[in-house]
Amino acid sequence: MFDPRNLLCLVLLTGFAWAGNSRSVCSQDKDDHSKTIRVGIIGLDTSHAIAFTKLLNDPDAKPPLSGCRVTCAFPKGSPDIESSVSRVPKYTQQIQEMGVEIVDSIDELIELVDAVLLETNDGRPHLQQVLPVLKARIPTFIDKPVAGSLVDAIAIFEAANRLGTPVFSSSSLRFSKPAQLARQGKLVGEVLGCETYSPATIEPTHPDLFWYGIHGVEQLFTVMGTGCQSVSRTSTDTTDVVVGLWQEGRIGTFRGTRTGPHKYGGTVFGTEGQESTGGNEGYASLVTEIARFFQTGKPPVAADETIEIYAFMKAADESKRLDGERVLLQAVIDSAQTQADQKLAELNIHPAKNVDEP
Repeated sequence: MFDPRNLLCLVLLTGFAWAGNSRSVCSQDKDDHSKTIRVGIIGLDTSHAIAFTKLLNDPDAKPPLSGCRVTCAFPKGSPDIESSVSRVPKYTQQIQEMGVEIVDSIDELIELVDAVLLETNDGRPHLQQVLPVLKARIPTFIDKPVAGSLVDAIAIFEAANRLGTPVFSSSSLRFSKPAQLARQGKLVGEVLGCETYSPATIEPTHPDLFWYGIHGVEQLFTVMGTGCQSVSRTSTDTTDVVVGLWQEGRIGTFRGTRTGPHKYGGTVFGTEGQESTGGNEGYASLVTEIARFFQTGKPPVAADETIEIYAFMKAADESKRLDGERVLLQAVIDSAQTQADQKLAELNIHPAKNVDEP
């Protein structure tokens, strides 16, 4: 799987950079929480931008939400996905009515904010959009999908590592109460396996599960944790069933639906019984975690886990191409890592030198 040494490097580098970032709350006295963090939004082609702003800008919000406020937004999102492009005028008007300033570029936005919500619904431009933010060392939440490919997903986290900027990405399904309790061993004891389900409508410009299946896959990994070794997929026009084999023989299954009611949920199996994983509980829990992240610089989801989630979905595509054959996640990650390193080299973003190097 993703090399844990890389994660250690990410934690150390992020901590050093965060400590030296003049924009960070952490540069103030630890007991001074009086500063309101100015949040900028990139992309107004998803309802998430409006929903998150309502929560953060609510005058009756409690901490940690009350410590952040959306102050400006750059509306441009997808260049060619009609369902996204058509939403921009409406959402731009709505967010302006909430007192949010509209700016003409990401560079202009960077000068006005302390934190960023990358909300562009299309994952393909995320790497290009987030790089100037990462270079400015501004903590960033990247909404799903984190990127339009596994290569770009790895490149984003690797760039954040090299530039010393804290980032994270997550579906709101991660923070359902039962899923969190299961992860902590407080719901059914030790987790033996899990089955989750969610809508899995497909957008042709993205890998199949990136667009909407990410919700159920994220909840599966919330409960199971990292350590998935291989994936096999059965796919029809209406349904996907993806089976992952974890270490110690544990099995996790995701069912993605494209017909019938759009529901979210699942079942976790443990040493002390079985229970529901919970469903869609709205955005409040996720936005609370985002606000806490902006205030502390500590991502609530590790980079290696998010990369493994996207590798799981990429491997599912490869298994579909191979008529359901088992695909090893490490092979998928290794191939994408090589391509990501090449892309970052072309972008002139190089690994940080070892402190012992001249």
